[in-house]
Amino acid sequence: MKIIRFLTGNGQIVHGRYRDDEPGWADIIEGDILQDFQVTPKKAKIVQFLPPIWPSNILALGLNYRKHADETKMEIPEFPVLFVKTTNSLIGHEAPILLPAAGPDQVDYEGELAVVIARSAKNITPKEAFDYILGYTCANDVSARDWQFERQKGQWARGKSFDTFCPLGPFLITRDEIPDPNRLRIRTILNDTVLQDASTGAMIVQVADIVSLLSQSMTLLAGTVILTGTPEGVGFTRKPPIFLKDGDRITIEIEKIGRLSNPVTKERSAR
Repeated sequence: MKIIRFLTGNGQIVHGRYRDDEPGWADIIEGDILQDFQVTPKKAKIVQFLPPIWPSNILALGLNYRKHADETKMEIPEFPVLFVKTTNSLIGHEAPILLPAAGPDQVDYEGELAVVIARSAKNITPKEAFDYILGYTCANDVSARDWQFERQKGQWARGKSFDTFCPLGPFLITRDEIPDPNRLRIRTILNDTVLQDASTGAMIVQVADIVSLLSQSMTLLAGTVILTGTPEGVGFTRKPPIFLKDGDRITIEIEKIGRLSNPVTKERSAR
């Protein structure tokens, strides 16, 4: 099922099943998508796409693609780097990414597959992991590289958690429609130029193992979103570097899931 979360014409925020046969409209979902829900005969026009879920936590992996680790000249760790992004960073499809007034010059893109957890998971095995997954969506792990590497001396959370730095969506595809999330083409397109083009099959730690591994150190609450890492082609490793600029458009495209696209603009500075 292709689930969306959106703003209706009368100002309500609802979940719905996207209508491919009638773009711009969705069948209203009643109930909790993490528990019991049903698709109703009622439909509504989509005024604005929102992140398909408001997560309980956003966990993210770094250095989970070998070629990405190579391009950053970082050693591949025994376990993938784990960090968090705060929920203030969430935005939906077509919402603007703001270049922060506190650090607008080295804002980078990272196209990623995101996994959404359906129910609380603790100490589960890789074989059990898919039973705990609701589905998958597109994510952009936007990163202020100066804050990530220099100003915070390697503490990643701040450089990854500025407002608007976690575009998510627009579609949440339920796991029954994607039996193997480790065989999906993933691309990042800046304006009209493809900058990342890889397969999720290149992940060092793949989806079931990621969920199992994380559940061994923390309870994965229902609604947790896990960003699974980015492939090679990020901006800061290029010569010359490519960073997001005012007026750009950045798009994440994942096979069988969809396209997440966001314009880029400057944040208004404090007066």
